[in-house]
Amino acid sequence: MTGVAREAGRDARPIALVKGAGDLATGVALRLSRSGFAVVMTEIARPTVVRRTVAFAEAVYEGRTAVEGIEGIKVEDLDQIGGMLRQGAIPVVVDPEAAALREVRPSLLVDAIVAKRNLGTRISDALAVVALGPGFLAGRDAHAVIETMRGHTLGRVIMQGEALPNTGIPGEVGGHAEERLLRAPTAGVFGSALTIGDHVAAGQIVGRVGDVPVRSRLDGVLRGLLHPGLAVTPGFKLGDVDPRASREHCFTVSDKALAVAGGVLEAVCALLGGVRFEGAPSTPAANVREARERRRMSSRRAGPQGTREAQEAGGVRPD
Repeated sequence: MTGVAREAGRDARPIALVKGAGDLATGVALRLSRSGFAVVMTEIARPTVVRRTVAFAEAVYEGRTAVEGIEGIKVEDLDQIGGMLRQGAIPVVVDPEAAALREVRPSLLVDAIVAKRNLGTRISDALAVVALGPGFLAGRDAHAVIETMRGHTLGRVIMQGEALPNTGIPGEVGGHAEERLLRAPTAGVFGSALTIGDHVAAGQIVGRVGDVPVRSRLDGVLRGLLHPGLAVTPGFKLGDVDPRASREHCFTVSDKALAVAGGVLEAVCALLGGVRFEGAPSTPAANVREARERRRMSSRRAGPQGTREAQEAGGVRPD
């Protein structure tokens, strides 16, 4: 076991490594963290995420960021991972090749880069390997693939086969698809005039690529915006205007991310052996052994009927 894996292992939670720290990856990381996993994320040196207020990728630029009460912190040294996990934070490692995989040795690997192709994930990378979206074949590249296309099958777990192919057409939000996106009109460096959460009107200038203005095509709220100072090519996605115009939506994980994350949790439960309740809700882990012993003694005194009642009262699976 490596020093990093040993240090992280002191946390006592199973470790999940999530490749990518964009908005979908962040939704996955939040649900895994809230469900009992110690989560580590990897990212590239200059992320091109637009939904930055709900993406742990923002920690790469700012050093740290919080999403729905959980903090993501940029890691400069892999030896920092264990300490951050014990603090309840999510370490974000600048690691495009996911070299941390060899050091962390997670039980679960989630490829949440959403590159529409496999950039190097192997089914042998962890006990359970789950991949988001097209570009992966379940059973060959990953144990499970999660559907990411909006619609009836969003969030479904695929154990054999692939996700739906990328159409290049954005999903509808508030009745609008392509027109809700902000795209680069030319090549150059992007600069923003507004911030995420600002209300915009159709035709309003949101930013510039070089000297060329970028205008909103809809009335709504600016839900996503590329980090300023990044070089872009023509047609590059710069932002996202939400015609539903709810500012609160800019700062909470989206319905799509939650659906995809739910699919990941379903896959993980199936792949790693299902859910086992070790005690009744709110029962401290230290009291589980004592609670089991009390149930055994009670069942011996009460017979078969008492055993069943004790199990039901304790909320614990039979031993």
